[in-house]
Amino acid sequence: MTTDAFLADCRARLAFDLLSNTWNAVVLWALRDGPRRPVELRERIGGISSKVLTETLRRLQFNGLVARHAHPGAPLRVEYQLTALGRTLLAPIDAVGAWAFEHGDEVVAAQEAACTHTTPCTPRTH
Repeated sequence: MTTDAFLADCRARLAFDLLSNTWNAVVLWALRDGPRRPVELRERIGGISSKVLTETLRRLQFNGLVARHAHPGAPLRVEYQLTALGRTLLAPIDAVGAWAFEHGDEVVAAQEAACTHTTPCTPRTH
Protein backbone atom coordinates (compact mmCIF):
# COMPACT_ATOMS: atom_id res chain seq x y z
CA MET A 1 0.00 0.00 0.00
CA THR A 2 1.29 3.43 -0.91
CA THR A 3 0.76 6.80 0.72
CA ASP A 4 1.21 8.82 -2.48
CA ALA A 5 -1.87 11.10 -2.53
CA PHE A 6 -1.59 11.76 -6.25
CA LEU A 7 -1.85 8.27 -7.69
CA ALA A 8 -4.70 7.79 -10.16
CA ASP A 9 -6.66 5.54 -7.83
CA CYS A 10 -6.17 7.69 -4.72
CA ARG A 11 -9.14 9.41 -3.04
CA ALA A 12 -7.29 12.74 -2.89
CA ARG A 13 -6.77 12.60 -6.65
CA LEU A 14 -10.49 11.97 -7.06
CA ALA A 15 -11.25 15.18 -5.17
CA PHE A 16 -8.70 17.15 -7.20
CA ASP A 17 -10.20 15.79 -10.41
CA LEU A 18 -13.70 16.83 -9.29
CA LEU A 19 -12.59 20.38 -8.53
CA SER A 20 -10.26 20.75 -11.50
CA ASN A 21 -13.19 21.13 -13.86
CA THR A 22 -14.12 24.80 -13.62
CA TRP A 23 -17.79 24.23 -14.25
CA ASN A 24 -18.13 21.60 -11.49
CA ALA A 25 -17.23 24.08 -8.75
CA VAL A 26 -19.22 26.91 -10.37
CA VAL A 27 -22.40 24.82 -10.66
CA LEU A 28 -22.04 23.47 -7.12
CA TRP A 29 -21.63 27.03 -5.84
CA ALA A 30 -24.64 28.20 -7.87
CA LEU A 31 -26.76 25.51 -6.17
CA ARG A 32 -25.71 26.47 -2.63
CA ASP A 33 -28.95 28.37 -1.88
CA GLY A 34 -31.32 25.62 -2.96
CA PRO A 35 -32.80 23.83 -5.96
CA ARG A 36 -32.60 25.49 -9.34
CA ARG A 37 -33.97 24.79 -12.80
CA PRO A 38 -31.37 24.62 -15.60
CA VAL A 39 -32.51 27.96 -17.04
CA GLU A 40 -32.07 29.57 -13.61
CA LEU A 41 -28.59 28.08 -13.32
CA ARG A 42 -27.58 29.44 -16.73
CA GLU A 43 -28.81 32.91 -15.76
CA ARG A 44 -27.07 32.76 -12.39
CA ILE A 45 -23.78 31.47 -13.79
CA GLY A 46 -23.51 33.29 -17.10
CA GLY A 47 -21.16 32.20 -19.86
CA ILE A 48 -22.15 28.53 -19.81
CA SER A 49 -23.90 26.89 -22.74
CA SER A 50 -26.89 24.61 -22.29
CA LYS A 51 -24.81 21.68 -23.53
CA VAL A 52 -21.96 22.28 -21.07
CA LEU A 53 -24.42 22.83 -18.21
CA THR A 54 -26.19 19.56 -19.02
CA GLU A 55 -22.88 17.68 -19.18
CA THR A 56 -21.76 19.22 -15.89
CA LEU A 57 -25.02 18.41 -14.11
CA ARG A 58 -24.84 14.80 -15.35
CA ARG A 59 -21.22 14.51 -14.16
CA LEU A 60 -22.11 15.94 -10.74
CA GLN A 61 -25.13 13.65 -10.49
CA PHE A 62 -22.99 10.63 -11.48
CA ASN A 63 -20.59 11.51 -8.65
CA GLY A 64 -23.39 11.83 -6.10
CA LEU A 65 -22.99 15.59 -5.63
CA VAL A 66 -26.23 16.75 -7.25
CA ALA A 67 -29.72 15.25 -7.31
CA ARG A 68 -32.14 15.66 -10.22
CA HIS A 69 -35.84 16.02 -9.47
CA ALA A 70 -38.44 15.86 -12.23
CA HIS A 71 -41.82 17.33 -11.36
CA PRO A 72 -44.75 15.81 -13.25
CA GLY A 73 -46.91 17.93 -15.45
CA ALA A 74 -46.80 19.57 -18.81
CA PRO A 75 -44.29 20.81 -19.48
CA LEU A 76 -42.00 18.61 -17.42
CA ARG A 77 -40.14 20.70 -14.83
CA VAL A 78 -36.69 19.58 -13.74
CA GLU A 79 -34.71 20.95 -10.81
CA TYR A 80 -31.27 20.17 -9.49
CA GLN A 81 -30.08 20.47 -5.92
CA LEU A 82 -27.02 19.65 -3.91
CA THR A 83 -26.92 16.35 -2.09
CA ALA A 84 -25.52 16.16 1.43
CA LEU A 85 -22.26 15.00 -0.16
CA GLY A 86 -22.31 17.95 -2.58
CA ARG A 87 -22.76 20.37 0.32
CA THR A 88 -19.51 19.11 1.83
CA LEU A 89 -17.63 20.66 -1.11
CA LEU A 90 -18.95 24.18 -0.49
CA ALA A 91 -16.35 24.94 2.20
CA PRO A 92 -13.36 23.93 0.01
CA ILE A 93 -14.82 25.87 -2.95
CA ASP A 94 -15.29 28.89 -0.70
CA ALA A 95 -11.69 28.56 0.52
CA VAL A 96 -10.36 28.50 -3.05
CA GLY A 97 -12.52 31.51 -3.89
CA ALA A 98 -11.15 33.39 -0.88
CA TRP A 99 -7.61 32.53 -1.98
CA ALA A 100 -8.39 33.82 -5.49
CA PHE A 101 -9.82 37.04 -4.08
CA GLU A 102 -6.74 37.57 -1.94
CA HIS A 103 -4.09 36.53 -4.50
CA GLY A 104 -5.77 37.01 -7.88
CA ASP A 105 -3.95 40.26 -8.63
CA GLU A 106 -0.62 38.54 -7.96
CA VAL A 107 -1.49 35.74 -10.37
CA VAL A 108 -2.53 38.23 -13.06
CA ALA A 109 0.71 40.17 -12.51
CA ALA A 110 2.75 36.97 -12.85
CA GLN A 111 0.89 36.11 -16.08
CA GLU A 112 1.54 39.59 -17.46
CA ALA A 113 5.21 39.41 -16.45
CA ALA A 114 5.54 36.08 -18.26
CA CYS A 115 4.35 37.68 -21.49
CA THR A 116 7.27 39.05 -23.47
CA HIS A 117 7.91 39.97 -27.08
CA THR A 118 9.69 36.65 -27.59
CA THR A 119 7.22 34.57 -25.59
CA PRO A 120 3.62 35.14 -26.66
CA CYS A 121 1.07 35.35 -23.89
CA THR A 122 -1.35 32.45 -23.97
CA PRO A 123 -2.97 32.35 -20.53
CA ARG A 124 -4.99 29.27 -19.66
CA THR A 125 -7.40 31.16 -17.41
CA HIS A 126 -8.48 34.73 -16.83
